[in-house]
Order: sequence, then structure tokens, then C-alpha cells
Amino acid sequence: MAITAFLWSTPFLWTLVASFRPETAGGIGMASLLPDYIPTLDNFRNAFESGDFAVYYVNTAIVAFGILAVQIVTISLAGYAFARLSFPGRETIFYVFLLQLMLVPPILIVPNLRTIVDLGLYGSLAGVMAPYFASAFGTFLMRQTFRQIPRDFEEAAVIDGAHWGQALWHVLLPMAKPGLIAFSLVSLMAHWNEFLWPLMVLNEPRTHTLTIGLATFALSTEGGREWGLLAAGTLLVMAPLLLLFAIFQRQFVNSFMFAGLKG
Repeated sequence: MAITAFLWSTPFLWTLVASFRPETAGGIGMASLLPDYIPTLDNFRNAFESGDFAVYYVNTAIVAFGILAVQIVTISLAGYAFARLSFPGRETIFYVFLLQLMLVPPILIVPNLRTIVDLGLYGSLAGVMAPYFASAFGTFLMRQTFRQIPRDFEEAAVIDGAHWGQALWHVLLPMAKPGLIAFSLVSLMAHWNEFLWPLMVLNEPRTHTLTIGLATFALSTEGGREWGLLAAGTLLVMAPLLLLFAIFQRQFVNSFMFAGLKG
């Protein structure tokens, strides 16, 4: 297991070592996984100055957190409906809804792009966000989470005079916090790393996200073999997700166990 973990982590280890390597340490030494130099932050400073990473960070944060904010509302309402409400064809509708999990995302690029153009959202961050406002995986996760919560809590709130919206907001959602954390991490990581769809929608540098910006930055650095600069730029994109996962790793695992999705 240790050997396998090391092999899988080798690209990250090289990126980490190379990003702190001075520009003068080139040649074969650039391939080394062992730091044999005095670390420097010059690569990060040069990368931040060479690329518009500040703009990329803001755009990516708007997209990732904007999508998540809307998804929290839609998956909570849909999950509540499928878990708590009784209506004709509920199970059939739910499983038909889950069919979108079987679709490969690139299949939807053309119809989604035509819809975005028709709505006048082409070239905007809203156009990147719109197709992800609903989530089949999130709905499934919240349905499973709500079903794990005993109905006694909800019924007690109803007896005290709360309607379904108040019961959902004040009782179910606080108790479904583990499921919300799990989905939030999955959603943020997915949309932070999204490349193909933003590339299709965004046509101006001022609206580019981190992944597009990194690709442009990589093209400009590979010609000069500035591997340390490229590694620093890559680490700038990876760092927020690594930090986020490191902080919430335990909650992430426990959330899926709570929702009955252990695996």
C-alpha cells in the first residue's frame, strides 16, 4: 500500500519540490524528487505576476461557490420531496431522475451550449454555472440522508405548529449537515477543476477560470522550459482544494457513512 501510494503521489511530490526549486537549478536536477537546494518563493511570485491568477481565483470562486449555493437549495428540496412526500410515481420519477448519472458529461455539451446561447448567457460566468444548478447525485445523497433521520423529530415540529418549510429548515437540514458537507466538498472539487465546459463557454481572458488560465500559462512557460514556474502555477491551482480536503477529510468520510454510502 505504501509503495502504491508513493507511485500515485509522485507527480504531486515532483510538483511540490520543483515549485520551490531556484531557476538556476535546471537540467537533470529538475527531475529529482529530493530537494537539494535552498527553497525559494520566486517561482510563485513570478507565476502570480506572469498570469492573472488573482482574476482566475475570483472567477473560479464565483463559479464554484455560486453553483454550490444554488445546488444546496435544489438538492435539499428535491431530496426532501423524494424522502418525505408521498405522490404517485415517486419511485419511478426518482429513478428516471437518476438516469442522468449514467450520461457522460461531454454528450450534453452541444445541447447545453445551444441553450446557453439562446438564453444570452454565452461568454459569462452565469453560462458556466447554469447547467449545474440541479444535481442528480446531490438529490440522491440528500434523499438518503433524510431517510436516515427519524420522522419523530419532524413530527414533533409539526405538532408545535411548524409547516413543512420550517421543519425542513430548522430540523432536517441541521441534522443533515454531514450529508451537506460531503456534497459540498464533491461539488467544489468538481467545479474548481472543471476545464472543458468553461473553455466552451468563456471567450474572454477576463472571465477565464483557473483551469483555463493554467492551460494558457502552461503554453507560455513550456517553450522556455521553465518547469519550476509551471510547477508553481499548478500548485497555485491545487492548493485551495488540498487545504479544503485536509481540513474536512474526517467530516467527508463520516458524511458518506452517515448517509448510508460507506465505501
